[in-house]
Amino acid sequence: MREPNQRMRRVNSIVRATLARELELLDDARLDLVSITGVDTAPNLRMATVFVSALDMSRIDEIVAELNTHTHRFQAALGREVRMKYTPVLTFEADPAVISGDRIERLLKEIGEEE
Repeated sequence: MREPNQRMRRVNSIVRATLARELELLDDARLDLVSITGVDTAPNLRMATVFVSALDMSRIDEIVAELNTHTHRFQAALGREVRMKYTPVLTFEADPAVISGDRIERLLKEIGEEE
């Protein structure tokens, strides 16, 4: 993820908030307890990577795949609610920071169990 300037941070924040609201409206039990943790929009506004986390990180690949099937709905909501030159093409991915934190937590538990 590149370091965004102030304008891109604002765009990323607006996109994240809009997508989070749309995620709440989705009636899909598989996507309960899923959070949108960040967005990285390309400077030309044509692409955006949406980072997600879930309470059950063991299912994150399934969750990301399901979110990617709803991409058109999220893009439509973004186009309706946010005035932008382009509506970015969305790609959902697991948040690497959450994955790293989850891995560290598991390792610490293993160390605690060994002692």
